[in-house]
Amino acid sequence: MGRLSTFALACALVAGFAACGRAAEPGPAPGPIRVIGSNGLGCIAGAVELPAEGPGFQEIRSRRSVFWGHPRTIALLELLGQRARMAGLPDLYMNDISMPRGGPIPGHAGHELGLEADIWLDVNPKPVLTLEQRENLDPPSVVRPDGRAVDPAIWTEDHAKLLRLAAMLPDVDRIFVNPAIKQELCQTTTGDRSWLHRIRPWWGHAAHFHIRFRCPVDQPECVQGAPIPPGDGCDATLQWWFDQLALPPKPPSPPRKPPPLPAACRAIMDAPSAPARH
Repeated sequence: MGRLSTFALACALVAGFAACGRAAEPGPAPGPIRVIGSNGLGCIAGAVELPAEGPGFQEIRSRRSVFWGHPRTIALLELLGQRARMAGLPDLYMNDISMPRGGPIPGHAGHELGLEADIWLDVNPKPVLTLEQRENLDPPSVVRPDGRAVDPAIWTEDHAKLLRLAAMLPDVDRIFVNPAIKQELCQTTTGDRSWLHRIRPWWGHAAHFHIRFRCPVDQPECVQGAPIPPGDGCDATLQWWFDQLALPPKPPSPPRKPPPLPAACRAIMDAPSAPARH
Protein backbone atom coordinates (compact mmCIF):
# COMPACT_ATOMS: atom_id res chain seq x y z
CA MET A 1 0.00 0.00 0.00
CA GLY A 2 1.43 3.43 -0.93
CA ARG A 3 1.73 6.28 1.54
CA LEU A 4 -1.27 8.06 0.05
CA SER A 5 -3.51 5.06 0.67
CA THR A 6 -2.04 4.54 4.15
CA PHE A 7 -2.78 8.13 5.13
CA ALA A 8 -6.28 7.90 3.65
CA LEU A 9 -7.05 4.82 5.72
CA ALA A 10 -5.63 6.34 8.90
CA CYS A 11 -7.56 9.56 8.42
CA ALA A 12 -10.77 7.73 7.65
CA LEU A 13 -10.50 5.72 10.87
CA VAL A 14 -9.70 8.75 13.02
CA ALA A 15 -11.51 11.72 11.51
CA GLY A 16 -13.34 10.70 8.34
CA PHE A 17 -12.18 11.38 4.81
CA ALA A 18 -13.64 14.89 4.71
CA ALA A 19 -11.09 16.02 7.30
CA CYS A 20 -8.08 14.46 5.64
CA GLY A 21 -7.33 16.71 2.67
CA ARG A 22 -4.94 15.18 0.18
CA ALA A 23 -4.72 11.88 2.01
CA ALA A 24 -8.15 10.98 0.62
CA GLU A 25 -7.24 11.80 -2.99
CA PRO A 26 -7.50 8.89 -5.43
CA GLY A 27 -4.32 7.11 -6.41
CA PRO A 28 -2.74 7.15 -9.87
CA ALA A 29 -4.85 6.34 -12.92
CA PRO A 30 -4.13 2.85 -14.27
CA GLY A 31 -2.81 1.99 -17.69
CA PRO A 32 0.21 3.08 -19.71
CA ILE A 33 1.96 6.38 -19.12
CA ARG A 34 0.03 9.22 -20.71
CA VAL A 35 0.89 12.90 -20.29
CA ILE A 36 -1.73 15.38 -21.51
CA GLY A 37 -1.59 19.16 -21.73
CA SER A 38 0.89 21.69 -20.37
CA ASN A 39 2.72 22.12 -17.06
CA GLY A 40 0.07 24.63 -15.97
CA LEU A 41 -2.97 22.76 -17.30
CA GLY A 42 -2.87 19.01 -17.71
CA CYS A 43 -2.84 15.54 -16.21
CA ILE A 44 -0.96 12.23 -16.17
CA ALA A 45 -1.89 8.55 -16.13
CA GLY A 46 0.47 5.85 -14.87
CA ALA A 47 2.31 8.12 -12.43
CA VAL A 48 4.66 6.58 -9.87
CA GLU A 49 5.57 7.81 -6.39
CA LEU A 50 8.95 8.99 -5.15
CA PRO A 51 10.09 6.86 -2.19
CA ALA A 52 9.96 8.60 1.19
CA GLU A 53 13.75 8.49 1.28
CA GLY A 54 16.60 7.10 -0.77
CA PRO A 55 20.31 7.54 -1.38
CA GLY A 56 20.93 11.27 -1.10
CA PHE A 57 17.38 12.51 -0.49
CA GLN A 58 14.45 12.69 1.94
CA GLU A 59 10.88 13.84 1.36
CA ILE A 60 9.59 16.59 3.62
CA ARG A 61 6.06 17.67 4.59
CA SER A 62 4.64 14.42 3.24
CA ARG A 63 1.16 14.90 4.71
CA ARG A 64 0.63 18.18 2.88
CA SER A 65 2.74 17.59 -0.20
CA VAL A 66 2.50 15.39 -3.29
CA PHE A 67 5.23 13.18 -4.72
CA TRP A 68 3.86 11.56 -7.88
CA GLY A 69 5.40 11.93 -11.32
CA HIS A 70 6.32 10.46 -14.65
CA PRO A 71 8.64 7.47 -14.09
CA ARG A 72 11.45 9.36 -15.82
CA THR A 73 10.99 12.32 -13.45
CA ILE A 74 11.18 10.06 -10.41
CA ALA A 75 14.27 8.31 -11.78
CA LEU A 76 16.02 11.63 -12.45
CA LEU A 77 15.23 12.98 -8.98
CA GLU A 78 16.71 9.80 -7.50
CA LEU A 79 19.73 10.27 -9.79
CA LEU A 80 20.16 13.83 -8.52
CA GLY A 81 20.20 12.54 -4.94
CA GLN A 82 22.87 10.00 -5.86
CA ARG A 83 25.00 12.57 -7.70
CA ALA A 84 24.66 15.04 -4.83
CA ARG A 85 25.87 12.40 -2.37
CA MET A 86 28.81 11.54 -4.64
CA ALA A 87 29.68 15.25 -4.77
CA GLY A 88 29.86 15.38 -0.98
CA LEU A 89 26.55 17.16 -0.44
CA PRO A 90 24.14 16.20 2.36
CA ASP A 91 20.72 14.67 1.72
CA LEU A 92 18.42 16.79 -0.44
CA TYR A 93 14.96 17.71 0.82
CA MET A 94 12.38 16.87 -1.87
CA ASN A 95 8.99 18.58 -1.87
CA ASP A 96 6.03 18.87 -4.27
CA ILE A 97 6.10 17.01 -7.59
CA SER A 98 2.49 16.38 -8.77
CA MET A 99 -0.81 14.91 -7.67
CA PRO A 100 -1.30 11.17 -8.44
CA ARG A 101 -3.19 12.13 -11.62
CA GLY A 102 -1.73 15.58 -12.14
CA GLY A 103 -4.01 18.56 -12.34
CA PRO A 104 -3.89 21.73 -10.24
CA ILE A 105 -2.29 21.95 -6.78
CA PRO A 106 -3.29 24.89 -4.56
CA GLY A 107 -0.46 27.39 -4.37
CA HIS A 108 1.22 26.25 -7.58
CA ALA A 109 0.93 27.49 -11.15
CA GLY A 110 2.49 24.32 -12.53
CA HIS A 111 3.25 20.79 -11.32
CA GLU A 112 0.31 19.36 -13.32
CA LEU A 113 2.07 16.78 -15.54
CA GLY A 114 4.44 14.94 -13.20
CA LEU A 115 7.38 16.68 -14.89
CA GLU A 116 8.30 19.26 -12.22
CA ALA A 117 9.61 19.15 -8.66
CA ASP A 118 10.57 21.50 -5.83
CA ILE A 119 13.89 20.84 -4.08
CA TRP A 120 14.91 22.83 -1.02
CA LEU A 121 18.12 24.86 -1.02
CA ASP A 122 19.31 23.39 2.25
CA VAL A 123 22.89 22.14 2.06
CA ASN A 124 23.46 21.84 5.80
CA PRO A 125 24.54 18.43 7.12
CA LYS A 126 21.46 16.54 8.21
CA PRO A 127 20.63 13.14 9.69
CA VAL A 128 17.99 10.80 8.30
CA LEU A 129 14.80 11.89 10.04
CA THR A 130 11.49 10.11 10.43
CA LEU A 131 8.52 11.26 8.34
CA GLU A 132 7.05 12.84 11.46
CA GLN A 133 10.25 14.79 12.17
CA ARG A 134 10.26 16.07 8.59
CA GLU A 135 6.64 17.22 8.67
CA ASN A 136 7.24 20.77 9.90
CA LEU A 137 10.65 21.55 8.44
CA ASP A 138 11.02 25.07 7.11
CA PRO A 139 14.37 25.48 5.32
CA PRO A 140 15.61 29.08 5.37
CA SER A 141 15.75 31.54 2.52
CA VAL A 142 19.20 32.03 1.00
CA VAL A 143 18.26 35.54 -0.20
CA ARG A 144 18.57 38.81 1.72
CA PRO A 145 15.28 40.29 2.95
CA ASP A 146 15.56 43.14 0.42
CA GLY A 147 15.72 40.60 -2.42
CA ARG A 148 18.76 42.19 -4.06
CA ALA A 149 21.42 39.59 -3.29
CA VAL A 150 21.96 36.26 -1.63
CA ASP A 151 22.54 36.25 2.12
CA PRO A 152 26.31 35.81 2.58
CA ALA A 153 25.70 34.28 6.00
CA ILE A 154 23.76 31.41 4.39
CA TRP A 155 24.85 31.09 0.76
CA THR A 156 27.80 28.77 0.09
CA GLU A 157 29.57 27.25 -2.85
CA ASP A 158 27.60 24.07 -2.16
CA HIS A 159 24.40 25.86 -3.22
CA ALA A 160 25.98 26.59 -6.59
CA LYS A 161 27.26 23.02 -6.80
CA LEU A 162 23.76 21.65 -6.22
CA LEU A 163 22.19 23.88 -8.86
CA ARG A 164 24.85 22.91 -11.38
CA LEU A 165 24.23 19.22 -10.70
CA ALA A 166 20.50 19.75 -11.20
CA ALA A 167 20.94 21.77 -14.39
CA MET A 168 23.21 19.08 -15.87
CA LEU A 169 20.65 16.29 -15.44
CA PRO A 170 19.31 14.74 -18.67
CA ASP A 171 16.08 16.19 -20.07
CA VAL A 172 16.10 19.35 -17.92
CA ASP A 173 14.08 22.10 -19.58
CA ARG A 174 14.74 24.85 -17.03
CA ILE A 175 15.23 25.54 -13.33
CA PHE A 176 13.52 28.47 -11.58
CA VAL A 177 15.38 30.33 -8.82
CA ASN A 178 15.08 33.71 -7.16
CA PRO A 179 16.65 36.48 -9.30
CA ALA A 180 19.22 37.12 -6.54
CA ILE A 181 20.39 33.50 -6.85
CA LYS A 182 20.68 33.80 -10.62
CA GLN A 183 22.67 37.02 -10.16
CA GLU A 184 25.05 35.33 -7.72
CA LEU A 185 25.66 32.47 -10.16
CA CYS A 186 26.26 34.90 -13.01
CA GLN A 187 28.84 36.80 -10.95
CA THR A 188 30.74 33.84 -9.52
CA THR A 189 30.61 30.96 -12.03
CA THR A 190 33.91 30.35 -13.77
CA GLY A 191 34.92 27.79 -16.37
CA ASP A 192 31.96 26.03 -17.98
CA ARG A 193 28.99 28.40 -17.88
CA SER A 194 26.77 26.52 -20.34
CA TRP A 195 24.47 25.25 -17.59
CA LEU A 196 23.56 28.80 -16.56
CA HIS A 197 21.32 28.92 -19.64
CA ARG A 198 18.86 26.61 -17.87
CA ILE A 199 18.82 28.60 -14.60
CA ARG A 200 15.95 31.10 -14.93
CA PRO A 201 14.89 33.89 -12.54
CA TRP A 202 11.38 33.90 -11.09
CA TRP A 203 9.51 35.42 -8.18
CA GLY A 204 9.91 33.70 -4.83
CA HIS A 205 12.09 30.57 -5.00
CA ALA A 206 14.40 31.90 -2.29
CA ALA A 207 14.44 28.72 -0.18
CA HIS A 208 13.95 26.13 -2.92
CA PHE A 209 14.44 25.67 -6.63
CA HIS A 210 11.91 24.37 -9.12
CA ILE A 211 13.12 21.90 -11.72
CA ARG A 212 11.13 21.25 -14.91
CA PHE A 213 11.82 18.39 -17.30
CA ARG A 214 11.00 18.37 -21.00
CA CYS A 215 8.02 16.52 -22.43
CA PRO A 216 8.93 12.86 -23.02
CA VAL A 217 9.46 12.16 -26.71
CA ASP A 218 6.85 9.39 -26.67
CA GLN A 219 4.08 11.66 -25.32
CA PRO A 220 2.55 13.55 -28.27
CA GLU A 221 -0.24 15.02 -26.10
CA CYS A 222 2.29 16.75 -23.84
CA VAL A 223 2.67 20.44 -24.74
CA GLN A 224 6.28 21.56 -24.56
CA GLY A 225 6.77 25.15 -23.40
CA ALA A 226 8.56 27.82 -25.39
CA PRO A 227 12.34 27.41 -25.61
CA ILE A 228 14.65 29.42 -23.39
CA PRO A 229 16.07 32.53 -25.10
CA PRO A 230 19.68 32.11 -26.27
CA GLY A 231 22.54 33.11 -24.00
CA ASP A 232 23.29 32.53 -20.34
CA GLY A 233 20.68 35.00 -19.06
CA CYS A 234 23.31 37.16 -17.34
CA ASP A 235 22.35 40.32 -19.23
CA ALA A 236 19.88 43.20 -19.10
CA THR A 237 16.99 40.77 -18.86
CA LEU A 238 18.21 39.85 -15.38
CA GLN A 239 18.41 43.50 -14.27
CA TRP A 240 14.70 43.85 -15.10
CA TRP A 241 13.80 41.71 -12.09
CA PHE A 242 15.68 44.01 -9.72
CA ASP A 243 14.16 47.12 -11.31
CA GLN A 244 10.74 45.80 -10.27
CA LEU A 245 11.75 45.86 -6.60
CA ALA A 246 11.75 49.68 -6.64
CA LEU A 247 8.20 49.91 -8.00
CA PRO A 248 5.18 50.27 -5.71
CA PRO A 249 3.47 46.95 -5.08
CA LYS A 250 0.57 46.14 -7.36
CA PRO A 251 -2.86 45.67 -5.81
CA PRO A 252 -3.81 42.02 -5.46
CA SER A 253 -5.65 40.59 -8.43
CA PRO A 254 -9.12 39.17 -7.86
CA PRO A 255 -9.20 35.36 -7.80
CA ARG A 256 -9.75 33.83 -11.20
CA LYS A 257 -11.50 30.59 -11.92
CA PRO A 258 -8.95 28.17 -13.37
CA PRO A 259 -9.61 27.06 -16.93
CA PRO A 260 -10.92 23.52 -17.44
CA LEU A 261 -8.48 20.68 -17.93
CA PRO A 262 -8.09 19.27 -21.45
CA ALA A 263 -11.08 17.10 -22.35
CA ALA A 264 -8.84 14.01 -22.59
CA CYS A 265 -8.04 14.38 -18.87
CA ARG A 266 -11.60 13.57 -17.84
CA ALA A 267 -11.15 9.82 -18.38
CA ILE A 268 -7.93 9.92 -16.35
CA MET A 269 -9.51 11.83 -13.47
CA ASP A 270 -12.54 9.48 -13.39
CA ALA A 271 -10.69 6.16 -13.74
CA PRO A 272 -10.44 3.70 -10.81
CA SER A 273 -7.15 3.90 -8.94
CA ALA A 274 -4.20 1.75 -9.95
CA PRO A 275 -2.15 -0.12 -7.36
CA ALA A 276 0.72 2.01 -6.01
CA ARG A 277 4.06 1.40 -7.74
CA HIS A 278 7.62 2.52 -7.05
